[in-house]
Amino acid sequence: MIAQVMLTLFAIVVVGYIAGKNEYMGGTFDKRLSKLVIDITCPALILSSAMTGELPDRRYILPLLTISIITYLILTGVALLLPRFLTKKKDDEGPIGFALMFGNVGFMGYPIVASIFGHEAVFYAAVLNVVNTFAVFTIGTILITGKTVNGPKFQKKVLWSTPMLSAYLTMLIVALGIKDIPTFISQPLTMIGNITVPAALLIIGSSMSNLPLRAMLGNGSVYATTLMRLAVLPLAIHFLCTALEKMLETFVPSIAVFTPFVVGINTVVIAMPVATYGTILCLRHGKDTTLITEVTFITTLLSMISIPLLVTFLL
Repeated sequence: MIAQVMLTLFAIVVVGYIAGKNEYMGGTFDKRLSKLVIDITCPALILSSAMTGELPDRRYILPLLTISIITYLILTGVALLLPRFLTKKKDDEGPIGFALMFGNVGFMGYPIVASIFGHEAVFYAAVLNVVNTFAVFTIGTILITGKTVNGPKFQKKVLWSTPMLSAYLTMLIVALGIKDIPTFISQPLTMIGNITVPAALLIIGSSMSNLPLRAMLGNGSVYATTLMRLAVLPLAIHFLCTALEKMLETFVPSIAVFTPFVVGINTVVIAMPVATYGTILCLRHGKDTTLITEVTFITTLLSMISIPLLVTFLL
């Protein structure tokens, strides 16, 4: 089942690639469509996850936030320490650290989580993405710019962006158990949210059409980073969280934080290819985009194989 889903998603990426090559997409169009997805359709998708069918289980909110905080603390350590062993170039350590730490949750994570766990699971992925988004624009910016003292400060407005606001509002709806939301609200949100998956995948395909052949082939550092991002880190975090849950069951049986369901969603989110925010941050701060674009492309391509395998063996 998941293999069919990934093939379907990949087919849309291919269409985006062809559209980019033939100038139906690209340039200003891609930028505007990306803004539409991030600011409008993706928030609608998150909100609609709590408005169709049964409400998501509110008991998962705190466990998901807890596992997400722990996960990104671990990934921060990995991003700061491991890149020096994956490349000989000092300037490449920051982009590699970013690639190791951040997966493409917004563009690919939501549709894949929905296909595996059901549409309501978009809400759970959105809860996980609250910590991810905060980390992208703090630690992620430091990794890309290489500045820690006088570098760019965290912009508080990120916490009030439409994707974050939609996540907060959806958590409130679920926490309060609000049901029977009027159809004239839920149906338009659902229809607009349904644009997110194909639009996001078309953008990914179109952005790949701009890469030269050399970038598509990658190099040793790119493939080492890809192996860590798609396989080693998701597996390590999965087994670590599973072990922590067994310890909690032994010492504090009444607390169930790292349940198989929570660990499963977190594992799938962590197994996403490199976040497109890496390229965006490089462009914003005048950094070379070559390496981050290469590893984004390779991880996106190989994730079509790695994610079905991961889901088959772990979930």
